[in-house]
Amino acid sequence: MHILFVADPLDSFKIYKDSTYAMMREANARGHQVWVCLAGDLRLKDGVVEATAQQIGFTDSQVNHDWYHVQQARTIALRDIDAVVMRKDPPFDQQYLYATQLFSLAEAQGAKVFNRGQALRDFNEKLAIFQFAQYIAPTMVSQNMADIRAFVSEHGDVIVKPLDGMGGAGIFRITNTDANLGSILEMLSHNGERLVMAQKYLPAIKDGDKRVLLIDGVPVDWCLARIPQNGETRGNLAAGGAGVARPLSARDREIAEALGPQLAAQGLLLVGLDIIGENLTEVNVTSPTCFQEITAQSGINVAALFIDALERKCA
Repeated sequence: MHILFVADPLDSFKIYKDSTYAMMREANARGHQVWVCLAGDLRLKDGVVEATAQQIGFTDSQVNHDWYHVQQARTIALRDIDAVVMRKDPPFDQQYLYATQLFSLAEAQGAKVFNRGQALRDFNEKLAIFQFAQYIAPTMVSQNMADIRAFVSEHGDVIVKPLDGMGGAGIFRITNTDANLGSILEMLSHNGERLVMAQKYLPAIKDGDKRVLLIDGVPVDWCLARIPQNGETRGNLAAGGAGVARPLSARDREIAEALGPQLAAQGLLLVGLDIIGENLTEVNVTSPTCFQEITAQSGINVAALFIDALERKCA
């Protein structure tokens, strides 16, 4: 197979933990040709969606900038690639949106894109939880600061966050007595011009914000609990959280098995559910991570499970 990974710049990869790197290495080990490009390398010419891409090989180096070498570069139609894997990190901005629209055009021309362009547009990683409201904590979304103040007053202890962030960026824990409440809401909402999500604070975060991976609708048997540092609210690894792999709890599996088939049916090959305690908090579809941490601690080769699924979809 020829697999095109639409990703961030390769020199930015931290290969000791990068999930896209793990996918690429697994694909290469099976004899598949690995191609890479940036979202900015996509184009539409004469009605055909193309990418200026590089085929890469792998070295034995564990140094971030020396792990690959370019074998060839050329422009190729996405319909002529066996699989296109979207792995660009958020934010889901206007350029990201345009990329998903090009993917949808490419799919209409015969390309196989994972996750599908339409699915990436349909599933905002914060708002998607409302499709599964029976599993979520009290949550609201508004750009009206009075609405959010009322929610904070009702629940007393609340997490607020932007709808387009990642890695814990822009997340605040606030209470109805917080002297900085007004400033935080003004900043996050851009003075009432942008939507903000508010969720009731879940004390179970002390035991970890669990990342549960779904591959073609099937949960990986272990998750990664991202545990906040002392004095920190956020468990995100990018915010300094410690990643501890654990078997899925009964509740984790209940949520994952309920959502998995629905998400897979809508074109989502890879999904990362975020679960705190008993509650679903996010549905991550853009570039779910934690492959390497789960593999190292559980012995489950998550990248192999993903490439298995990719091969089945492209058979």
